Amino acid sequence: MLNAFIALALFGCKASAEPAEDNGQAAHRIADAILAAQVEANGVPGMGAAVWLDGALAWSGSAGQADREARRPVTADTVFRLASLSKLFAATAAAKLREEGKLDTASPVGPVLPWLSNRWPAITSAQLAAHISGLPHYQPVDEGRGARAFTSTREAVSVFQDRALLSPPGTRYEYSTWGYTLLSAVIEQAAHRPYLDYLHAQITAGLEIGADHTGTDPAASVAYAFAEDGQIVRSAPHDYSYSWGGAGLSATMPGLARWGGRILDGKIVSRATLDWMLTPAKLADGNDVQEGGSAIGFGWRTLRDTDGQLVAHHAGAAEGARSALALYPDRGLAVSLGSNALWTSAIEQTAQMLAAPFLTDASAVRCPAGVASYRGDYDGQAISGSARFGLHDGICTGTIALGSDNAFGTWLNGFPQRDARALALIGVEPSHGGGRFALITPVGTYDLRSADGRRYAAALGSGHGLTLNLQ
Repeated sequence: MLNAFIALALFGCKASAEPAEDNGQAAHRIADAILAAQVEANGVPGMGAAVWLDGALAWSGSAGQADREARRPVTADTVFRLASLSKLFAATAAAKLREEGKLDTASPVGPVLPWLSNRWPAITSAQLAAHISGLPHYQPVDEGRGARAFTSTREAVSVFQDRALLSPPGTRYEYSTWGYTLLSAVIEQAAHRPYLDYLHAQITAGLEIGADHTGTDPAASVAYAFAEDGQIVRSAPHDYSYSWGGAGLSATMPGLARWGGRILDGKIVSRATLDWMLTPAKLADGNDVQEGGSAIGFGWRTLRDTDGQLVAHHAGAAEGARSALALYPDRGLAVSLGSNALWTSAIEQTAQMLAAPFLTDASAVRCPAGVASYRGDYDGQAISGSARFGLHDGICTGTIALGSDNAFGTWLNGFPQRDARALALIGVEPSHGGGRFALITPVGTYDLRSADGRRYAAALGSGHGLTLNLQ
């Protein structure tokens, strides 16, 4: 239980400073604590994560169960579905072929695929990668798409190649996994070898990344889902061969972080090509392609975090999976995060908070003193409750209670995953300014910051906001 986790963390603690330690050790322990608390808070059976920093794997974390029924724990070797994170590998493959002069991403894909229907106007690989081709995403007719195996990308493209576009190419952002199925066919033709073979040889060589075989791969996590009553159940089998390029890969989290590190280190495509991939795509009217506060480039999404740092990222959601990968190109850091259940989550913010201890000085820890309660605001509604903070094993840990009339708690507990009566806070950068905490909730981990050590604020996404005044 979350309350038990918090009680253990606070047992015997007092609001004071402990001797400084090596920042790497502190970052490891804080990241471990965040991941463990997140699994406890959301009720997902298992999660894994990893951080690549300055040319090496800096941390790998595991929490919970890969197989609840067999009591098999998540380890660094556990394979998770990547879902839509698979799109980054297709985009990188296309970018590599462009770098080698084998694919013109600004030219129509029709001449590359002579068997493709002529029904559509000219569509380019760049438009496919930025979701501005006009191709649809899944539609009601695709309900049973995971019930059969496809033997080729051409066969997969045949599923949708006669459908009408939703908009003229280049005029509007329309998220489309089918667009990446088509892009994988283009890659296959330009590379003159099967798509998965090209990935294995040129994009993911030597890494634990490949086609999803959940259900048959003994290293893979079992896929779970939340039922309407919040109980965890096994997900139905689902074959992703209809879109290896858009949703069909899986990986260990250390393998995924290492791949992000190779991207940063210029070992798959050059840094110039990466910069090109991160450049926002343009619509026909000249505006940048954007979605959800991020600019859309060639596969990657980019934003500036609270500290103004550039973050390149992507997330995935599928049967039995939520996943995220974020790169900090100016800091040489990549962070991966995977889970074995489909849950409503701020997965990208959670990944960024796992990276946070490695991007700051986490070794000097100080907690708010004398705190017993809080008052605050959630979306204009007053909230309040008890609060407690303390140091344990060098980590500043806190808890805030959520009463039955707490609007913030009501929002958090409106999702299928586990409800919460209290939330954990784990100090990430409490020695600088007023403090910074990872706020652990059933829907993910948020960045809670203060300028004065008493009034804290967090942006929760989708326009939601939270302020807490510690008393």
